[in-house]
Amino acid sequence: MGTVAVVAGTTLATPAAATPDPGRRGGGVAGQAPCQGAPEYVCGTVDVPLDHSGATPGTLTLDVAMTGNADAPKGDLLFLTGGPGQPGVPFLGRLSTKLAPLLKDYRIVVYDQRGTGRHALDCPGLQQDMGSSDLAVPSRRSVADCAATLGPNARYYSTADTVEDIDVLRRDLGDKRLTIDGVSYGSFVAERYALAHPAHVNALVLDSVVPQQGYDPLDLVALPATARVLGAACRATGCTTDPAADLAATVRRYGNGAQILDALTSYEFADPNYGGVAEYLHEAAAGKPEKLRAFIDDVHTNDAAPAEALSQGLHAATLCADGVYPWGTADTPVEGRAADLAQTRAELAADPELTWPYDAATATGLGSLLVCEDWPRMPVPPAPPEHRKLPNVPVLLLGGDRDLSTPYEWLYREAASAHDPTIVIVPGAAHSVQNRAANPAGRQAVFDFLLA
Repeated sequence: MGTVAVVAGTTLATPAAATPDPGRRGGGVAGQAPCQGAPEYVCGTVDVPLDHSGATPGTLTLDVAMTGNADAPKGDLLFLTGGPGQPGVPFLGRLSTKLAPLLKDYRIVVYDQRGTGRHALDCPGLQQDMGSSDLAVPSRRSVADCAATLGPNARYYSTADTVEDIDVLRRDLGDKRLTIDGVSYGSFVAERYALAHPAHVNALVLDSVVPQQGYDPLDLVALPATARVLGAACRATGCTTDPAADLAATVRRYGNGAQILDALTSYEFADPNYGGVAEYLHEAAAGKPEKLRAFIDDVHTNDAAPAEALSQGLHAATLCADGVYPWGTADTPVEGRAADLAQTRAELAADPELTWPYDAATATGLGSLLVCEDWPRMPVPPAPPEHRKLPNVPVLLLGGDRDLSTPYEWLYREAASAHDPTIVIVPGAAHSVQNRAANPAGRQAVFDFLLA
């Protein structure tokens, strides 16, 4: 589902100890003190139950960081990063710069979701295989080793658990209501929080939107959206080929659709114009795949990331707990999942338009799906009913027309759940509009929306 791209910058560290002041707003966040290496920010921690039902004992400590304006008149703006698997605390410095016009009215708060950052779930094999990618295909051994490492507690890393963590954080911050700004997977968490706790939400900014129904493991929106996105990029760069037709021919010839989609969804962070891709696809379609293969290899190499930057262990645990797959959910017996997946592949092959310019093997061969095919059986949390309306609060939905990680078709799907949504599609922007887009229109839309 994409991320806020990993960038170099100040790392904010939670201080070892400090005495919280319960008399100030936010005094319930423990250990508040200037962040190590970034004293203009305030760091602390929040303890949450491992199991919010109380059936299994234990607690988890989550790192929290805030801008220093504790008395901001409009309260706290909670910014949720993506993944799942990405921390929030390391990004506060970048976010406070990007969102500086909001600081006169809001305190920006970030936190490390359970299983991320300093407390990342670390599965070395899976991390090496996937890096920061959603779609790279890991080895079955890496998946099995990760599941064994996490053990039965993997069930406590679902989005439902994260939603309840946020409500603990809200109470510890001293807030009756939160304004929430979520990017990519963070948009999904924001929606699920709003559905679970509608009385505690002031407004929602949803950037690079995952709809409340969740991520489609077959990616049946992103597959056909590739033709639109590459076509727009081609027109912007003056290419003279048909990249969608060349992609379809390449996939037919080499059966490498999953690898191409994985590379494209990572490369959009570097270049929303997808420079060079049309040429690589045109040559590959003509029987010269060398440049395309080198491109795929280079992108995969550049996807390398440690668990502290994006935990693939958390990514797997969350997606497998949340997802609805061709075989059902995570409580479906592992035996028989492969047969269900094969049946889905055959059904998709009978209707090629569903996956064009890719093929059925692409839809059923993506890493985020295959990780969960072999994931051990476990209980799944109840999901909210489909197509529920978001609470009647202001909602801004923000997307880029070059985004393949969360195509804007998803944005319009979620917009139907809002009462009076504001929709902004930024031309030339790919994933994570507020943080990555060269075009400032998306950030300006956020400022106008939140400062109105």
